[in-house]
Amino acid sequence: MQKIGILIIDDHPTVRLGLEAILNHFEDIEVLATAEDGESGIKCCRTVNPAVVLVDIYMTGMDGIATIAMLKQELPQLRSIALIHSDDDETIVKAVEAGAIGYLVKTAPVTEIAAAIRAAAAGRRWLSPQAIEAKTAPPPAPDTELTTRELEIMTLMAKGLKNPQIAETVHISVSTVKFHIGVIFKKLGAQTRTEAVMLALEKGLVERPDNTTR
Repeated sequence: MQKIGILIIDDHPTVRLGLEAILNHFEDIEVLATAEDGESGIKCCRTVNPAVVLVDIYMTGMDGIATIAMLKQELPQLRSIALIHSDDDETIVKAVEAGAIGYLVKTAPVTEIAAAIRAAAAGRRWLSPQAIEAKTAPPPAPDTELTTRELEIMTLMAKGLKNPQIAETVHISVSTVKFHIGVIFKKLGAQTRTEAVMLALEKGLVERPDNTTR
């Protein structure tokens, strides 16, 4: 069996050691190395050539976003998974824009971490189980286009605006914003705001914002 070689980049020794010990128990996964910061992690990637890199987003010095972007530029064949503290849309969008194939909350079960690594190695995008959980909603119609208003709202969502901010920006009620977002979800086949933004970015429906609104 060919193992999936991975590299762990995290500035917390306990996290690095813990992930290494746990993941090495899987027959198809091998931790090739670990690194304590972005710069050393990038250098290590050039040496050990992992298939998947787990990158802590909140590192000091070169943070995870910059690290993922640099890895994408220098070693485009690598698949990066962002490690985050909470299921935060704004952080996830930034990580995806930088080049991450998906994300994991640090408290995720080990089976989920292993599944994410396998998906990334196969070139498949990975979202949290809440985002990819099977729903009873009917599948979206193929090639369904977003209206001008929906694209406008989708663009504001990609910038990190919440419903009240979107409502104020486009001069409609919050309930109308929620209605439009529900339609967007159905058209894109998304279950969460995060997944909708990721899909819209991948499909080129909205431009990648230079700055995210807080």
